Amino acid sequence: MNKKNGKYLTTSEFAKLCKVNKQTLFYYDQIGLLSPILKNEKGYRYYSIHQIELFFVIDLLKDLDMSLHDIQLYMQSKSPERYLSLMYQKKEEIVKKRQEIEMKEKFIEAQIALIEEASHLDFNKVTLEPLPEATLYLSKNIENITEEHFVEVVSDFLNELSESHLDTGYPIGVITKREQVLKGEYTNYSYLYIEQPNPREGHPYFKTVKGDFIIGYHIGDDNSIHHTYKRLFLEMERLNVTIGEHVFEEYIYDSVVKNHKEQYVTKIMIQVDQS
Repeated sequence: MNKKNGKYLTTSEFAKLCKVNKQTLFYYDQIGLLSPILKNEKGYRYYSIHQIELFFVIDLLKDLDMSLHDIQLYMQSKSPERYLSLMYQKKEEIVKKRQEIEMKEKFIEAQIALIEEASHLDFNKVTLEPLPEATLYLSKNIENITEEHFVEVVSDFLNELSESHLDTGYPIGVITKREQVLKGEYTNYSYLYIEQPNPREGHPYFKTVKGDFIIGYHIGDDNSIHHTYKRLFLEMERLNVTIGEHVFEEYIYDSVVKNHKEQYVTKIMIQVDQS
């Protein structure tokens, strides 16, 4: 046999074309996954150029997390029908992975934007600002529920965000109703929420009211947040505005970027009515 006729490749040549080492080809031959097309009487091994595509398919299936054992099972009973079915299956997996990667990319982009914006904020400043309408995805109602039930609702909410790909990278915030805030029950929240810049059909959403908000920042944990609310109420008196229907809170800095809860920063947005 003359391998120089262009039809055959040595193990080294085939390995170089496939960008793997010879040991990988020896192993594939050993387990019956991809064997040389010819072995001569001296033990030299030769591959056909047509086997390169088979190697690339094996490599593709490995990259798509298919085990060598499962690839072997396919190789033992190949057929056009089985191959087509396998390709459809892997295409679905790739589409799902791409969607997951795109969601992670959007999450990272949102996180970058939020932290960059926070770096320019004056946390000691209280402002009266117009805010546009925002679309929020809400949890179940958490007002006046037990601690055990609260944990259950939070768990369900996080699962929904993950399974429905609704985690946009925006902070998970809380909504408190006007009545609770007026009673000083600042942590008796009504809902958890996460903003949805691009809401998708098939999910229940809450739309915030476009209007004016008193915006301030609390530094520290929830135990001292009442001091910040009092400061915001004083500013509302000065501006002659009254509290509206809802108050929104979002972490600006939390345990992701700060080691101590005394350094956490909460953004408080009080919906107000002009008197």
